[in-house]
Amino acid sequence: MTLEEDLQKNIDGEIRFSTGDRALYASDSSNYRHVPMGVVIPRSVEDIVKTISICAKYGAPIVHRGGGTALAGQTISTDAVVIDSSKYCHTIISIDPEKKEAVVEPGVVLDDLRNEAKKHGLTFGPDPSTHNHNTLGGMIGNNSCGVHSVWAGRTVDNVESLEVMTYDGLRLTVGAMNTVELQARLANPGREGEIFRALKALQEKYADEIRATFPHLPRLVSGYRLEQLLPENGFHVARALVGTESTCVSLLRATLRLVPDLEKSMVILAFDSLEHASDAIPAVIALKPIACEAMDEQFTQNMRKKHYMEDHIADLPPGKAWLMIQCGGKTLQEAKDHGQLFVESARRIPHLTSAIFVDDPKKRSALWDIRKAGLPVTAWVPGQKRDTWEGWEDSAVPLDKLGEYVRKLKVLMQKHDLHSPMYGHFGDGLIHMRLDTGLHTKSEVANFRSFMEEAADLVVSLGGSLSGEHGDGQSRSELLPRMYTPNIIKAFKEFKDIWDPQNKMNPGDKAEPVKKLDHDLRFGPSYKPSPLKTVFKYPESNSDFRRAILRCVGVGECRRKEEGAMCPSYRATREERHSTRGRARLFQEMLQGNPVTQGWKAEEVKEGLHLCLACKACKSECPVNVDMATYKAEFLHHYYEGGTRPLIHHIVGRIPFWARMANLFPGLPHIANALMNTRFLKKLIGVHPDRAVPKLSPQPFRDRFKKEMRRSRHVILWADTFNNYFTPHVLEAAAAVIRKAGFSVSLSKKHLCCGRPYYDYGMLDPAKEKLKALIDNLVPELTGETWVVGVEPSCLAVFRDELLNIFPDNPDAKRLSERTLTLGEFLDRHSHFKPPQTDRKIIVHGHCHQKSILGMQFDEKLLRAMSAKVDMLDSGCCGMAGSFGYEHDKYPVSRTIANLKLLPAVEAADENDIIVATGFSCRTQISAFSKRFPLTLPEVLNGELDERGKT
Repeated sequence: MTLEEDLQKNIDGEIRFSTGDRALYASDSSNYRHVPMGVVIPRSVEDIVKTISICAKYGAPIVHRGGGTALAGQTISTDAVVIDSSKYCHTIISIDPEKKEAVVEPGVVLDDLRNEAKKHGLTFGPDPSTHNHNTLGGMIGNNSCGVHSVWAGRTVDNVESLEVMTYDGLRLTVGAMNTVELQARLANPGREGEIFRALKALQEKYADEIRATFPHLPRLVSGYRLEQLLPENGFHVARALVGTESTCVSLLRATLRLVPDLEKSMVILAFDSLEHASDAIPAVIALKPIACEAMDEQFTQNMRKKHYMEDHIADLPPGKAWLMIQCGGKTLQEAKDHGQLFVESARRIPHLTSAIFVDDPKKRSALWDIRKAGLPVTAWVPGQKRDTWEGWEDSAVPLDKLGEYVRKLKVLMQKHDLHSPMYGHFGDGLIHMRLDTGLHTKSEVANFRSFMEEAADLVVSLGGSLSGEHGDGQSRSELLPRMYTPNIIKAFKEFKDIWDPQNKMNPGDKAEPVKKLDHDLRFGPSYKPSPLKTVFKYPESNSDFRRAILRCVGVGECRRKEEGAMCPSYRATREERHSTRGRARLFQEMLQGNPVTQGWKAEEVKEGLHLCLACKACKSECPVNVDMATYKAEFLHHYYEGGTRPLIHHIVGRIPFWARMANLFPGLPHIANALMNTRFLKKLIGVHPDRAVPKLSPQPFRDRFKKEMRRSRHVILWADTFNNYFTPHVLEAAAAVIRKAGFSVSLSKKHLCCGRPYYDYGMLDPAKEKLKALIDNLVPELTGETWVVGVEPSCLAVFRDELLNIFPDNPDAKRLSERTLTLGEFLDRHSHFKPPQTDRKIIVHGHCHQKSILGMQFDEKLLRAMSAKVDMLDSGCCGMAGSFGYEHDKYPVSRTIANLKLLPAVEAADENDIIVATGFSCRTQISAFSKRFPLTLPEVLNGELDERGKT
């Protein structure tokens, strides 16, 4: 029996040893790549125990993975079994408000714990920027910190006890121990007593050197936390295991310390330079903030280059560096009092150019979002000299050395011709950077190594730590001998051997740094995929699909479960391959060519894309704007090139053609409606039997429309296929509103289609022909004050997105794109339209393409001008996504997505509330699964405030 067979037989969870799964877990958020032997997704803690035992039976190495956001390469290992606990092992076992403790499984997402703890007025103190999708097991393995460690400490400071298992099968609970408890553990027979006796001997052997040589600073993360074994620290074995990065034990459960959830206020201090801001840190910390973050002028310059949060930047006080301070209190007033007193006291700090107290909650949130934007500000910035990567991104020094460190680090960067904004947790002496090391050529890699070695020596000379947050992994384990004495390095090795004498737990990192910091690079000098001919041009990625695929840096924002729409299929399945990151990783592995070997014909990639709804949410919500909808269309185009497509591609993909055919003669729409809803045709095409196919209108909008005299102020109303053939009343309402705004209305002279359905199936040749027809027929009409205005977001998004991606250098395409507007955008920018008034509540669900590409702000502004209370739902994706929700095998996922947020919000609405859904697919989905039949923006603006019911 093989290892895989043994696991399949004995584990309730999912056993993944396929080429695609191995490729999927070959990298994390670091620079490195290691293809594992296989992946186990345990369904319970007991599954983790069984997995370890079976792996030990075959001598297979193990590495644990939580959210997969590790930046140093500590969650990947060649030919190891990856244990991913995030999908199922996420139970919050208990919260004890009296003890201020929580017991959790390793896959619990940090925000899930914080949300539950908040009900008791408590929180878990450490809070990295990945708090909405990272796991507590990963935080414990990595000793994560985050913004509030100034106040609440690192993860190690907030762990009370751990239930762990060794590779050789011992399961035990460890924590702090007094003398009596320790003596009892030392006296235990067998493996447990052996471990505690060895730990006690190690403590006695190295205690003096640990005390004398370990850096004294708040962000000591590199190395093992052997200081936790000292008597003055309570011989805290659990805390000694925090930050061991899967190299010693497997975590089963954790008991964590909770702290009061404080109210917060905000202060911003502006300085004339980052150096002077750094010098001020000791004085700032003396004023007892609960957070102290920093960013420099280059940080904001990069934001402007990317046109990212530019309105937020405008609210920053004048300066060239900023400290963003949070003050805390038991009540909001107490927090405000602290903040205002902080401002008064801080004004005495030298080189301060401004000190402001931010009282407005919205402005406070917007300003804090600037600092949280570290990744998008440092990755894929236009005009960067080279690509930026991790490596030296979280070093930390004592607070009184921070100014000196900033100055010397800048000199070192200049020596190596490296650049990055500096930002981070300056209140803890930690600097974040993402250097433009390139790493694509041998000379760039050599320069990277040289810089890393010199930077390590610099930070050590100042009493600092190589890592103050992200851990050692492959990035820094090799450098630990530069930070610690030979005896301490020996102690690290002995500590690992006590727990893992067979060296099967994430071998090669930490105590035994076999992996070199400049080896195993994902996109290093050996990464040379052949050029690919593509239909899309990818202008934002140097017109190269290979560069577009590099955009995903693995931060995992697509794995969040609450805010925004990204990524709906992951939210439904909690499956890595169905996240934007997972799909991007499969594309990257496709270009690597091993183990995914079939290029455009790779089944592994096709499988990963199968549940992609092409919602485009990733294009706007991903920090680095990964555009999976486009990559999917490109891939499917090549995958089916020269081959046979499923019937549903030809039926749904060519729906504009079939809709026109069904309207050639009177009575045909009625016949078509009856036929398309028969079980036989649904089965033949691939439509789920429970899904009702929308009914064609007896008369399309174009046939109803009456020509009118063209005025100087004119609109070409885009009669999209969906509304033209299925819901013509929506276009009638739009035409009426445009006329009320003082414009004449016409339609395109020819029946045109944007080709939206083609993209879902990668039918890019006919899609391209449709775009050419748009340009040829519409651009000559765009004279004077003439605009193309539409109501269907998925179609209008083609004018803003696909059109410019396929024809980026065509001035007519650019002109058409600029002149095509949503109804809300058009009315706001080019008219003085006054909407009707109502006192009813309006609940709005925006189409994903509108939220991602076009924006909802104009619709919201118009609806609020109706004097209505407007609720813009953060309802994610509806789950329909064009044809997605109709297909037989996708229907259950479609329904699951709808039930996550949208349908509960609709069902909770009062019957007098007006439900507005901007997309045809969204309205279809809501109508199918609820008793509500949403209206559209043009209907509401035209005063049609009562639901029509199904059409």
